[in-house]
Amino acid sequence: MKHYSVLRDELIDLLDIKDDGIYVDATLGYAGDAKEILKRIKNGYLFAFDQDSNAIKYSEDVLKSIGNNFKIFNENFVNMKEILEKENVSLVDGIIFDLGFSSPQIDDKTRGFSFMQDGPLDMRMSNKGTSAKDIIDTYDLDRLSKVFFQYGEEKLSKVIAKKIISEKENVNTTMELVEVIKNAVGANYFYKNHPERKIFQALRIEVNGELDVLKKVLPKAIKMLKKGGRLAVITFHSLEDRIVKNIFKEYSEVDEVVKGMIEIPDEYLPLVKLINKKPIVASKEELKENSRSASAKLRVIERI
Repeated sequence: MKHYSVLRDELIDLLDIKDDGIYVDATLGYAGDAKEILKRIKNGYLFAFDQDSNAIKYSEDVLKSIGNNFKIFNENFVNMKEILEKENVSLVDGIIFDLGFSSPQIDDKTRGFSFMQDGPLDMRMSNKGTSAKDIIDTYDLDRLSKVFFQYGEEKLSKVIAKKIISEKENVNTTMELVEVIKNAVGANYFYKNHPERKIFQALRIEVNGELDVLKKVLPKAIKMLKKGGRLAVITFHSLEDRIVKNIFKEYSEVDEVVKGMIEIPDEYLPLVKLINKKPIVASKEELKENSRSASAKLRVIERI
């Protein structure tokens, strides 16, 4: 199975892995990053999370070929803190979040993530909950256009939402949705290619609650780090990156309330420092090998 881990070398290098450390891969996927961590912690332990049972089955075999000092949870990473506490783990040496979808997931037309292949309107990371088809069938105009505007940053969100709702009885597959979107924007559209790209992104985010869970989990993850422990996040679009950037900024600066005080109470001091102030992006070599890495940004912090 062909799968590229975007910015893998940079991620592993900046994670500053300790041989006896405890690490968490919050987005296991197809073990591209996890296997590199496991190779480096012969005396440590790896915990991993993923909602995709297919990815877990594949990754378990990959990791077993390296060692048995790992445990995988078929769970959303938003529950990471509570699950690890049940394992008697409250502090860890490193946590990674690779928020992109893996190539096997995108290329599997039965998952409905791709606007390049025909498949069911699903888009769920797990097999549970609301699908993209459910959203199209049940959301009213205001709610659907809000999803497209907020999560897709789509200027013609209301026009597209109105067209989709009017034809929702005939929109059951990804390519049927693509056709409706193209018809909705017509010749007035200001992008040359793939007006459906932003709509698919917005639906996927809504289906999986991606931005909400990211906002919830990052502060928890920061507080789970040991002193000197590092947290690395790879994002793939501006909405994710903005959330990561703002939360990292909040936890790496002195609280405005106490900024002029001679002695600042510990609870108002920064919890982390930024390892890289500007996001790391893919090299020219990586871009040639994997064009999907073009939008990737890596940010890393360290607990102080």
